[in-house]
Amino acid sequence: MANAYQLMTTEQLDAEIARLELLTDEIRSRGLALDMARGKPSPEQTALSRPMFDLLTSKTPLVDGNAIVDNYGTPDGLPSARALAAEILGVDPANVIVNGSSSLNLMYDLVSNAFVRGIAGEEPWCRQGTVKFLCPSPGYDRHFAVSASFGIENVPVPMGPDGPDMDVVRELVEGDAQVKGIWCVPKYANPTGITYSDEVVRAFASLRPAARDFRIFWDNAYVVHAFGDEDDQLLNIFDAMAEAGTQDLVYEFGSTAKVTFPSSGIAFVTASPSDMVHVRAAFAVERVSCEKFSQLAHVLFLKDLEGVRQHMRRHADIVRPRFELVERKLTEGIGHLGIASWTHPHGGYFVSFEGPEGSAKAIVSMMRDLGVVLTGAGATWPYGKDPRDTNIRIAPTYPSLDDLGSALDVFVVVVQLVAARLERTSR
Repeated sequence: MANAYQLMTTEQLDAEIARLELLTDEIRSRGLALDMARGKPSPEQTALSRPMFDLLTSKTPLVDGNAIVDNYGTPDGLPSARALAAEILGVDPANVIVNGSSSLNLMYDLVSNAFVRGIAGEEPWCRQGTVKFLCPSPGYDRHFAVSASFGIENVPVPMGPDGPDMDVVRELVEGDAQVKGIWCVPKYANPTGITYSDEVVRAFASLRPAARDFRIFWDNAYVVHAFGDEDDQLLNIFDAMAEAGTQDLVYEFGSTAKVTFPSSGIAFVTASPSDMVHVRAAFAVERVSCEKFSQLAHVLFLKDLEGVRQHMRRHADIVRPRFELVERKLTEGIGHLGIASWTHPHGGYFVSFEGPEGSAKAIVSMMRDLGVVLTGAGATWPYGKDPRDTNIRIAPTYPSLDDLGSALDVFVVVVQLVAARLERTSR
């Protein structure tokens, strides 16, 4: 279907471009300095967790079950913290390690362990020649950076409305022993905001990899991050594996980075019992203990899964208006033109925007020139190479509502101008 600019005469299109260029000149004169580059909680969100600071005092008992909080030991994490993490992920606490504040650190550590020491008795990846990781795209740039940093070949896999294209995933995983892993954000995915369907989860659980040391890196970062009227339901990958009769297939990760404090939360990983034996052995080399004061504070503050959900409802009250503003501004500004599409998530931190082919770099560059910083064009693809140059990740959570509205007003004008110029060039 033709878009509005394709239906214009050349004279009409030139007049529209001139009008939009005048608008950008006016915007430039404002001297804006707005940042929407990363998906960060706003100051209002992090303030929700400040009462946690009041829960640990000099009189707080520094014990947790049989664990001592103020000394070495307990490398798997405090029992109460492991129980909380297990409740969030829906797994057995016996198969959970809570350590550090960043799940990305845990992912890096496990890629590093596989690269240097190997998995499941297989040769270390560094001795196996070419190693490949599958990267559902558009996806999370920091995932792709981890595997790329080891010289692993990142292979893009198409994303659909219900998750990765599992026909492609299955063909690659089951047909190529060089494929050792796949990055997944299964709920409220970064950046599309979609949640994997039950069929996709079951397809993952049913994989029969060509490589025994293949693992799914299941980054369940947004498991409790609903802001819509409904919370998407994600099938538990371990339950699906039990149905399929598979095991030793998944590393699942989570954290409270966007529940309490980024960089000061708690992070956790779970896997099959046999995989956890290897994970513990790998971590034992570098970890004598864990950050037990932070873990104790989190448990005292959040208490249990219901406490987490209550806390996240307060987050949702702050986040929801921002996503509603994105939807309204884009719909009113460009929805009638037929030049772009975007996702409509029920949770998470991002909206995935698809502009005309060949537009993303130009849009992001012009936005920066006008004082609004977005995530770099191409960042949602391995090596920053979006093959159609269409995808832009919109991160609306950090700016104030006023700043977000201003940034979106600029975005709407820039998208129109870039799309109109592309149409004019094509004639």
